[in-house]
Amino acid sequence: MTDRNAIPRRLDDPELIGFWTIDEFAGMIVPFTWGILAQHILIGIGLAVGAWFALRKAKAGRSASWVHHAAYWYLPPGLTGLVATPPSHCRVLAG
Repeated sequence: MTDRNAIPRRLDDPELIGFWTIDEFAGMIVPFTWGILAQHILIGIGLAVGAWFALRKAKAGRSASWVHHAAYWYLPPGLTGLVATPPSHCRVLAG
């Protein structure tokens, strides 16, 4: 007999594309696409696997939005797509 009011166990799991989270997939698709366009497919696959491994190690034990927060602080302002936030180089906003 099944319980009609069962609570899902995996409600907070991140969205997946295949076996990878969205940020891991994005980190893999860039070097793989470069490998295809530059006609160096094996190098692109190797770089994609290396990027995936590096992202998994960097995210270990952190929240899923850690990569987005790091991108805000370390990348140029236009790449994150955040419109309502001040640039990360502005440290003192009042006074």
